Amino acid sequence: MRYPVTIAATLIGLAVCLYNYTGYDPHNMIFFMFSVPAWFVDLFYDVHDVSVMLMYILTVATWALIGYIADRIILRSSRRSRT
Repeated sequence: MRYPVTIAATLIGLAVCLYNYTGYDPHNMIFFMFSVPAWFVDLFYDVHDVSVMLMYILTVATWALIGYIADRIILRSSRRSRT
């Protein structure tokens, strides 16, 4: 497995979106705690004016990006420790 943190982080983003989509999060508390794009949208726009599907896509993409950055940091540190 080449990018294990990226895969795990993407699954976390998917889980947050699926949990919100199922309706078990009626006041969107979990979604707004763990969705980085929702933090910024809520600062500048009314969150009800933004497409829910766009928020889900941005949330999963953000979690994947965070995981990818973590994988790159891990790879860089493991290369340095080998030499």
